[in-house]
Amino acid sequence: MSRNAKINSLLLLLVAVLAVVPLVFGLGDHKEEPFAGADAEAEAAITEIDPDYEPWFSPLYEPPSGEIESALFALQAAIGAGVLAYYFGLRRGRRQGAQRAQGVATETDFDDAGPGA
Repeated sequence: MSRNAKINSLLLLLVAVLAVVPLVFGLGDHKEEPFAGADAEAEAAITEIDPDYEPWFSPLYEPPSGEIESALFALQAAIGAGVLAYYFGLRRGRRQGAQRAQGVATETDFDDAGPGA
C-alpha cells in the first residue's frame, strides 16, 4: 500500500469517526431538533435573548417543508462538488497535456501503453 493510499484511508476513517461519534454518544439528545443547522440555532438564540426582535429582511424563497429544504441543500452541494471536480480534472488534463507535449513521460503514460510497450 502506497503512502498516499495510507493517508487517504486514514482520512476516510477520521471522517467516518467524526460522523458516527455524535450519534453514538447522543450529543444532540437534549435538544428539540438534535442536528439543526446554524440558521435554526441562531434564530433560537435570538428569540431567547429578544422575543420582540424583527428580522431586517425575509428570504426570497421559503421551502414548504424541511425535506425540500434538505433536498435543495444537497443539490447545491452536488453542483458545487461537480464544479470543483471539473476544475481539478481540467487542471490535471492540461498539466498532463503539457507534459506530453514536452516529451515528459508520466506514470499514466506507462499504464496506457499496454503490455509489451
